[in-house]
Amino acid sequence: MAEHTSSSITIEATPAEVMAVIADFDHYAEWTGEVKQAEVLERDEQGRAAKVRLVLDAGAIKDDHTLAYSWPSDHEVSWSLVKSQMLRQLDGSYSLKPLDGGARTEVTYQLTVDVKIPMLGMIKRKAEKVIIDRALSGLKARVESLAG
Repeated sequence: MAEHTSSSITIEATPAEVMAVIADFDHYAEWTGEVKQAEVLERDEQGRAAKVRLVLDAGAIKDDHTLAYSWPSDHEVSWSLVKSQMLRQLDGSYSLKPLDGGARTEVTYQLTVDVKIPMLGMIKRKAEKVIIDRALSGLKARVESLAG
């Protein structure tokens, strides 16, 4: 059964600065922690990533998978699983909310994961939490170092 996890963080940068880092898949391995490799396979008509291959190592969850991305607005990106060796479902999103007139951004990361192999729910939730927490703290550090 799929589990849904979400968390938020405030970043000292504009939503555009945050989204620029989120959309820069070539540098994911430098700040995400779990993503060891990212390769954009297809782009949409605006040049944004539409399909991305990711090699993931999150302790209990190791995988080579492809995700389809959609960009519903300047403040949101979502993805869903296209193919995977280990995962049955991997849906997620980043939602950006401007704070203080847009000088700061609240980022909410939502993730739903289901694995093909039997795994204790407790272990899966811990892996999801680790993925989200590391991604948000890595995103914050990356954006703030570039914005500062």
